[in-house]
This record gives sequence, C-alpha cells and structure tokens, in this order.
Amino acid sequence: MQQHKQLGKSCRDAGPLDAKSQELVKLGIAIGVNSRGGVRSAVRKALAAGATQDEVQHSILLSTTTTGFPTMIAAMEWAKEVFEKQT
Repeated sequence: MQQHKQLGKSCRDAGPLDAKSQELVKLGIAIGVNSRGGVRSAVRKALAAGATQDEVQHSILLSTTTTGFPTMIAAMEWAKEVFEKQT
C-alpha cells in the first residue's frame, strides 16, 4: 500500500499540472471508467483543490462526446450528490 501511495505521489510530482488540474483530470478518468465512487471522490478532491462547481460541471460536460450522454448524466448526478452534502 505504501508503494502504491508513493507511486501516486511520484506521478503527481512529475509534471507541471497544478493540484486543481490534476483532480479535474482524475475526474475525467473516473467518468471514463464509469466509477461512481471515483467520480464522487474526484469531485470532492477537485473542490478541495480550489475548483468551483462550475468548473467541475464543465469538466463533466466535456465527457459527453467521449463517454456518451448517459455516462455524462450519471456523472453529473454523482457530482450533484457531493455538492449537496457540502451545502
């Protein structure tokens, strides 16, 4: 488990993307694999890294042409669950 955490840290530290951008990328990946838990986690982390709800929703919207409308709608609903818990 420790090596897995270190790999994640090394990947994050390897490039120029800031934390917010990294979390939005992770959100896109979670949408691509249709992972409810992954989307919810990525949304929480993106918000914690400074992303706005509008930025999260735009990131999800961008998945439409890649993952399809039903997957995008599901991701929007999962994000909405996170947004509602934070208010």
